[in-house]
Amino acid sequence: MVEQVRSTLSSMEDGEISASAYDTAWVALVPRQEGGDGPQFPATVRWIVGSQLPDGSWGDAALFSAYDRTINTLACVVALTKWSLERDRCKRAEEEPETMPIGFEIAFPSLVEAARSLGIDFPYDHHALKGIYANRELKLKRIPKDMMHMVPTSILHSLEGMPGLDWQRLLKLQSSDGSFLHSPSATAYALMQTSDRKCFEYIDRIVNRFDGGGMKTHDIPLTTVSGDKQMHWTEYGICWASNSNVKDVDDTAMAFRLLRLHGYNVSPNVFKNFEKDGEFFCFVGQSTQAVTGMYNLNKASQISFPGEDILQRARIFSNEFLREREACDSLHDKWIISKDLPGEVQYTLDFPWYASLARVEARTYLDQYGGSEDVWIGKTLYRMPLVNNTAYLELAKQDFNRCQVIHQLEWHGLQKWFVENDLGAFGVATEDVLRAYFLAAACVFEPSRATERLAWARVSVLADTISRHFYRDTSSMKRMERFVCSSLHEENGDVLWHEGYVKDEILARALCQLIDLLAQEAPPVGEGPKCVHNLIRCAWIEWMMQHINMKDDIYSKCRVMSPGSCTVHSRETCLLIAQIIEICAGRIEEAASMMNITKAAWFVQLASSICDCLHHKMLLSQDTKKNEAMINQIDKEIELDMQELSQYLLPRADDRRTSSKTKQTFLNIVKSCYYAANCSSHMVDRHISKVIFERVI
Repeated sequence: MVEQVRSTLSSMEDGEISASAYDTAWVALVPRQEGGDGPQFPATVRWIVGSQLPDGSWGDAALFSAYDRTINTLACVVALTKWSLERDRCKRAEEEPETMPIGFEIAFPSLVEAARSLGIDFPYDHHALKGIYANRELKLKRIPKDMMHMVPTSILHSLEGMPGLDWQRLLKLQSSDGSFLHSPSATAYALMQTSDRKCFEYIDRIVNRFDGGGMKTHDIPLTTVSGDKQMHWTEYGICWASNSNVKDVDDTAMAFRLLRLHGYNVSPNVFKNFEKDGEFFCFVGQSTQAVTGMYNLNKASQISFPGEDILQRARIFSNEFLREREACDSLHDKWIISKDLPGEVQYTLDFPWYASLARVEARTYLDQYGGSEDVWIGKTLYRMPLVNNTAYLELAKQDFNRCQVIHQLEWHGLQKWFVENDLGAFGVATEDVLRAYFLAAACVFEPSRATERLAWARVSVLADTISRHFYRDTSSMKRMERFVCSSLHEENGDVLWHEGYVKDEILARALCQLIDLLAQEAPPVGEGPKCVHNLIRCAWIEWMMQHINMKDDIYSKCRVMSPGSCTVHSRETCLLIAQIIEICAGRIEEAASMMNITKAAWFVQLASSICDCLHHKMLLSQDTKKNEAMINQIDKEIELDMQELSQYLLPRADDRRTSSKTKQTFLNIVKSCYYAANCSSHMVDRHISKVIFERVI
């Protein structure tokens, strides 16, 4: 399956769209350019004849939409009647309108007039037509005709439905490949009006390439197929296809997000081109707002850096729009009929980028992605087999299930570790250990990174167990100091414990054994295994010394949470986990540089501070009503700090100071704490079940 998908992706070039009977019919209407009777492209007529459905109509065979069937069927009937061909086929199709494709209100009246001129039997006085004509006039008024002749607009995609055009001016807006916004029907109409050579070459190219099918074009949305979006990016945004100047917020937002996440320097000021009077739009002159446009704008706005007010406004506007649509159960889009678009939108609103863990997002999307069943809406329904492909889905399912088996085996071993170290005696439950492992596995999920994943989970559990055990009262500080000296400074770890301190001994033994285990599992380094062992031991000593010296900390009286809350860490524990992960990944130098948080890199201190704020928020959330004002203030501080941290931690090609993998470690830890602090226990348990235990079917 890997080879099959790799082959598909490598042959993609600029993509592929299924053929459209509507576009093919418009190409079939082009008369011979050298004179004489008959179509210029007879292959299109043959395609129309061969593509009629059993009920006599034309359109998508798998998904019925009356609008799709009506516009496709009428277009094909007009084409066949034009050349006096297949009269019996023209009498077989009748449909009732149901759902409206993009630009239907402009394109369909043009077909109706063509049918009338050819004497085709059609209910020209039907009341539904009056509504369509009224919508056409309303849409045309939104973009004045003079403007559409001066600057590229989305109307160029529907020229076949526009009367009274000035073609000398319009040809100046033609795309460089000869088309009008990559629409075969609009370009065919332009060819019939102008005999333009570039229009002819575009139509001739796609007809020859796709055996007569007039919309199986290779130039499809950049956001679905382009391997290098930076080459298409402009300060005004991007369009859904290359060689086009009509920008839209949907594709621009998706490209912005992908570029920013991959380290490219892109300015959010591009979104000012899609804002007017406090509202954001997809296209200039649009008649209705699209869910997917606002959905992608919202996702882009979540990747914001300090001071980017335009993204803040975009986030507020798109969030309100999507929540309103969600409340009235109308999260359906005019661009696509997908398996679960409402689910995709809801996940993005409930789990923004800061709180979205990689494995949770992947597992959720496996339930939402429809594969080849997803259908796109243009002038008619169409499909993109290289984008919506069931082979991708099946490979993703098998890969996820394969990883899941590994995670289940690791969880089984972690339970044994928990029991053998008698951590249950300290109030830690199996569920607490499971939550800790889940957060690690949801961020560091690759099979080859088991050492890092298990280190994260074990250190998280044991560190919080030690914290709760020693810091329930201030009198335990002296015992903590003795614990440090006895269990970590002694070479053999064999110490004589005072009577009554048996639990201290249990924890000391568990810690010594964990340090040995981590040192054994960590990859070897040039200095030898003893160096790794000492570094891990020093990390724990530094962690405990910070606890001992935190008497004056503003949270010192309430830093210890209940066992069930151990997944949101203090700054000290956050740093400890990061150090151990880096050691277990073989990045010794990076781990050593964090040994003292007061001397650590700026981003290390900031990440640790954010975790501390989240930790404090969790403590305050034990009485939300009483602490509401303080929680809101902390949320604002966290938001600003997350923007600053994101700006630094997201990969940048020009930054060689810190390993990108080390940055990702900190980002993973911070996001896991953000997720745990803002997610209900019920939802966490649901995600644990989905990610660790429920096989994807």
